[in-house]
Amino acid sequence: MSGSIEQGISQTHGNTHILHFVVRIPVRAEDIWAAVATPEGLGGWCTAVDVLEPRLDGLVTLRGLGTGRVTAWDVDRVAEYTVEDGGRIRFHLERDGAEAAVLRFTHEFQGEGESESGWRTRFEHMIEKFAGSQGGPRPGSSEPPGQAPGQGEPGEPGEPTEPLPGQLT
Repeated sequence: MSGSIEQGISQTHGNTHILHFVVRIPVRAEDIWAAVATPEGLGGWCTAVDVLEPRLDGLVTLRGLGTGRVTAWDVDRVAEYTVEDGGRIRFHLERDGAEAAVLRFTHEFQGEGESESGWRTRFEHMIEKFAGSQGGPRPGSSEPPGQAPGQGEPGEPGEPTEPLPGQLT
C-alpha cells in the first residue's frame, strides 16, 4: 500500500492565502505524529527546527519560516505552529483504519509564500520515508530501511549537500 496526496486546494482572501492538502499515509497515525511534532521528524521531510517546545504556547523556530508559537497542540492529533514569516501551519492527524492515517494540512499565510507544488514535494518525501520503513529498502535504494535517500547521520556519506526541491533551509 502506498500513500497518496489529494489535489491541493488554494484559496485567496485579500492578501491571505490558504493551502489545504489531504495526505493518506499507510502508517498508523501514532507513528506519523513524530514527523509533524518533533524537531527530528520535521527536519526529515519539511524543514530544520531550531526550537520546538512541544506544548500549547511553546516557542517554535522553523528554519526559513521564522519564530513563533505553538498555537494548537493535541498529542497524537493536532500540531499547529504560527510563525512570523511563515504564517499558520497546521497538521491534523486522523486514523484511517487500523494501519493507516490521514493528514489534513493547512498553511495560511500573508503575501508571497509557499506554493502548492512546494508542499506537494515535501509530502511526497514524507510518504517515501514511511514507505521505506515498511519492509526493507526501496528498489534501487542503498539506504537502510526507514531512511530516506540522502538522510544519513551528519557527516556520513549520503548527507544532503543541498535541500530537496521545495524544502526550506
